Amino acid sequence: MEHSPGRLATTLIAISIMVVGCTSSPPDSPPSPQPTVNAAGAGADGAGDPYYPQDGNGGYDVTDYHVSISYDPAVGDLDGDTTVTANATSDLSKFNLDLIGFDISNVDVNDKPAQFSREGEHELSITPPEPLAKGTSFKARIRYKGKPALREDGQLGKNGWQKSRSGGAFVAGEPHSATFWFPANDHPRDKATFRLTARVPDGWSVVSNGREEPSTSADGWTTFRWVEETRLATYLTTIGIDKWIYERSTLPDGTPVVTAYAPGVENKKQLEARLPEILEFLGSKFGPYPQKVAGGIYLNEDIGFSLETQGRPIYARWTNLETVVHENAHQWFGDSVSVDSWADICLNECFASYSQWLWTEAKERQNLDQRYRTAIDRVKGRDTFWGNKLYGMGKGNEFHGVYDKGVLAMHALRRQIGEDAFNRVLKEWPAAHKDANASWKQFEDFVQNIAGQDLRGFYDAWFHGDKIPADQYLYPGSLRG
Repeated sequence: MEHSPGRLATTLIAISIMVVGCTSSPPDSPPSPQPTVNAAGAGADGAGDPYYPQDGNGGYDVTDYHVSISYDPAVGDLDGDTTVTANATSDLSKFNLDLIGFDISNVDVNDKPAQFSREGEHELSITPPEPLAKGTSFKARIRYKGKPALREDGQLGKNGWQKSRSGGAFVAGEPHSATFWFPANDHPRDKATFRLTARVPDGWSVVSNGREEPSTSADGWTTFRWVEETRLATYLTTIGIDKWIYERSTLPDGTPVVTAYAPGVENKKQLEARLPEILEFLGSKFGPYPQKVAGGIYLNEDIGFSLETQGRPIYARWTNLETVVHENAHQWFGDSVSVDSWADICLNECFASYSQWLWTEAKERQNLDQRYRTAIDRVKGRDTFWGNKLYGMGKGNEFHGVYDKGVLAMHALRRQIGEDAFNRVLKEWPAAHKDANASWKQFEDFVQNIAGQDLRGFYDAWFHGDKIPADQYLYPGSLRG
């Protein structure tokens, strides 16, 4: 994710270091402890994230979402029919999904009617007609209708289902966006494949994640189909309904590219034309592109952020070249390797922000050591800048330091461990955790092992601390002097 320049104008004036951004455990490491079931075989109503304890749910693992909707922009009502395919990880007499708003007409589990109730802000509690045995696969089908919700988030601005100036609609938000339009196990730990079937009146069109399949028309409506075969976190799903201008191509390796431009932003075509160059550069740093598709969704909206929706980032009207670099770096850091808990957000944003520095170093021959020293000189006495922890920042503070302090921390880490070790980290970390989840603690251990150094002091100073680091950590390696 990358913030709009205006949203972080104060920070930019203070440090002038960047166009400031936004964004299942691997087999060799245990997952974070999380609740699975409550009493009497009821799945837990949260995944166990301390920042958002009721996000997600326990007792099952989703393998696929098939979301079918009908939406008429002139009316604003959404008719939804979503099938969630999952594996029971415990014996379940009851389980929950997350869904905000809507009137629910029917819930079926394995093609049989199920009882359901709404609890709290977003819990949909489902009692299957027969208990679900641990290890079995099941399908939950939910049919629902209503006007999708929109919420104001203190960090990012508007999240959820938003209407566009053309009269269409789009979805974007972090950490929450999916449950504004379909029921889900809404936490990054439970990644799943995603299919969308979207029916809109003729003249409107739909863009989403994944591979584009043929559309069909009947009775004044057109149905669009998109299939994302790479597992994704729920907040990385999206839908855009507009009168899109599409561009279709392929990357040199044959990866299909679909980019959609809303009316009024056709000038962004020049920017998106550099996508093959951007992905080639990022691949040289991070390893092979980890997604099966590429492209972008260019909105004619001044929302407060752009977002790394998987395989096809969604861009605000203010997007520039570094934004496109940032959001595509997330295809490795955040999308392929997803956070285990929201406290781990530096794994997404610190890397994506530093990708902008790597880009200017390579393409503009910028001296990053000098850029770093200049930035440090500007923020040395600013306690509010250093007070933003990069790990353990607390709920509601996830995006407060990762774009500015985070990028400085990544450059300091590079100089602390040396060029060879840092380049290994950039490639080996996303390869080791591809299509999985990882925690900040795992990252610290991973880097320390590659570097062959005791980095605990460095980590405490830069990532766990809320004060300016001591000079030995502030000016490591070539930054000394």
